[in-house]
Amino acid sequence: MIRAAALSLAIALAAPVAAQTAPDPASAARAAAQRLDEASRQLDRADSARNRVKALTETLRAFEDGLEAMRDGLRRAAIRERRLLAELQAREDEIARLLGVLQAMGQSPAPVLFLHPSGPTGTARSGMILADVAPALNARAEGLRAKLTEVRTLRALQETAADTLRQGLDGVQEARTALSQAVADRQPLPRRFTEDPVKTAILIASSETLEGFASGLSQIAQEESPGSLPDISHHKGALPMPVQGQLLRRAGEADAAGITRPGIVLATRPRALVTTPTAATIRYRGPLLEMGNVMILEPQSGTLFVLAGLDIVYGATGEVLPAGSPVGLMGGEEAETGAVITQSGEGAGNMRPETLYIEVRQDNQPVDPATWFAMQEG
Repeated sequence: MIRAAALSLAIALAAPVAAQTAPDPASAARAAAQRLDEASRQLDRADSARNRVKALTETLRAFEDGLEAMRDGLRRAAIRERRLLAELQAREDEIARLLGVLQAMGQSPAPVLFLHPSGPTGTARSGMILADVAPALNARAEGLRAKLTEVRTLRALQETAADTLRQGLDGVQEARTALSQAVADRQPLPRRFTEDPVKTAILIASSETLEGFASGLSQIAQEESPGSLPDISHHKGALPMPVQGQLLRRAGEADAAGITRPGIVLATRPRALVTTPTAATIRYRGPLLEMGNVMILEPQSGTLFVLAGLDIVYGATGEVLPAGSPVGLMGGEEAETGAVITQSGEGAGNMRPETLYIEVRQDNQPVDPATWFAMQEG
């Protein structure tokens, strides 16, 4: 079912920009379609729960990218349609006069059309004027006809997008469910240490700030392997974001209440997949303070990636995750198909209502995440 939905989604993804000049959504759609096809083949070859986790993670990422491309295409189509309709409405009087002239010309016999009351000279002059005007009239008529055709095409596209969107949303939900099951079924990952639940509970109860909790994380570890973690400092500034989203606030920027934090805030779509940007050990996962569900990853000795605001978290404390592994899902509810179409048509609505807070700590001091992650505006 995932493959069938993927292929039907991929076929229609490039359509929203067929009548437009901007190629970006179509290119993104084609790339997502190729990734979906490859992910489907990985699923067929997967012979263990761990391999299925990897394949399903890629499938879910591809679905998210594909749906994002389709939403962008629908938004552009709706904006283009509104502009065309506004232009046609503004030229309504001109269109009416032009149609009237063309209709009159079409109904008059050719000999009568070219006669002029002043005689042969006037008839000759009127013929020359008409010869000059006719191509311009035909060009305007062709331009208006093309725009009306484009409006009809764009409207038909938006009306038929509902089925494609529904298949895509069903497919992404199926992939989420399958991923959660595969994570539950996989064999335990390698561990650097085991968690002491009593010490963890005491640390949570006694910590009033993230800094206080982070500084005490080493206290909850039992039988920690003495081996050092690999140095990933050469990846600074190039690590992928853990979730597909839009940069809402940079480090140190005040929120609506005037509060500043050392981390960044990403606006994400509901149920977006969160992954680890690099191989890392899970130092903590679960609720913390007033930050919702938190995932704290240790990619190298002395460095922590704090991801706060998740709804679902995967894995166990002490596990070593490969790069790109799923660590959780954002909260919220996916918008219904009709709501996506309506919001695309209106060009309004907050399509990224969830927020993920990302903080990076080195030697228990916060540093700007921009020094680690490849961040893009929008």
